[in-house]
Amino acid sequence: MSIPLVRVVRSGLEESVHRGDVAVVDPEGRVLAHAGDPGRVLFARSCMKPLQAVVSLSLAGVEFRDPEVAVMCASHNAEPVHVATVRSLLAQAGVPEDALRCPAVRPWDEATAEAEPERRAINSDCSGKHGGMLAACLARGWPMESYREPTHPLQRAVLDAVTAVSGSAPLTVGTDGCGVPVHALPLASMAAIYARLGTPDRWGHLAGCAVRAAPAMRAHPYLVAGRNRPETAVMSEVPGVVMKGGAEGLMCAALPDRGLGVAVRISDGSARAAGPAMIHALRLLGAIDDAGLAALAPFARPPVLGGGEPVGELEAAFALEGALRTL
Repeated sequence: MSIPLVRVVRSGLEESVHRGDVAVVDPEGRVLAHAGDPGRVLFARSCMKPLQAVVSLSLAGVEFRDPEVAVMCASHNAEPVHVATVRSLLAQAGVPEDALRCPAVRPWDEATAEAEPERRAINSDCSGKHGGMLAACLARGWPMESYREPTHPLQRAVLDAVTAVSGSAPLTVGTDGCGVPVHALPLASMAAIYARLGTPDRWGHLAGCAVRAAPAMRAHPYLVAGRNRPETAVMSEVPGVVMKGGAEGLMCAALPDRGLGVAVRISDGSARAAGPAMIHALRLLGAIDDAGLAALAPFARPPVLGGGEPVGELEAAFALEGALRTL
């Protein structure tokens, strides 16, 4: 059963509470610590992007640089640096920009959207993922127009990888916001995928490409998300952590050097609570020290505003149950 994870305090009063679940898993798939229900089933959403990127890399046969690998794993803001990196990815693979089948949208980043309000597919937070998928299709001679379909060879390869790496066959396959298949898994299985980012030998024939995802994300955290995003802030401030958000309040992290994966899900789907909950979980695990927590204060304890001024904050407050409490 989900438990309270994050309190919303306004002017000293607890105004609302975000409930959710947390799972901490090792590469063997063992749940070492949890809060709430680690077996809760959910759609993986954009937290599956590192795995999808590994599959695309394995099929594309292109020597992409780390920035292109990072943006394949990204849910980016569509700031100029993100768009330029996606275009670099497409150019290296020989894929035309108009082949992208993700929704045409304005940039997430407000300042960028004000300057460039046009709705374009490349502005989608998923355009890097789609670029990688198209690179794989072009290299393999597979149809590019239908790459989002569940029956497409690329998506079947992704499904096989999800089952193999998570250790759990998806309970169902739906359609993600960007139009590609999305997989339903227990929260602990999502944490297991991230635990295994640090043990590529567990990826079978994908091992040679699996070694690329986590280092690329750590080397280029701004490309993974961008301005005012908790994933970029945490990876920039905390050595050794890989972190990725997904829609509907899902947040996953890997501590590759320590062999741990962490998954947090906010029950009401609120993105505002996912970052504070994950930062608190990483703090409980000893991955974030006092200095790191201070640097991450805007994301660990986001302000609640009144009249444009801070009058409260979001406070993550939960304990982890299980044998592993600190590292």
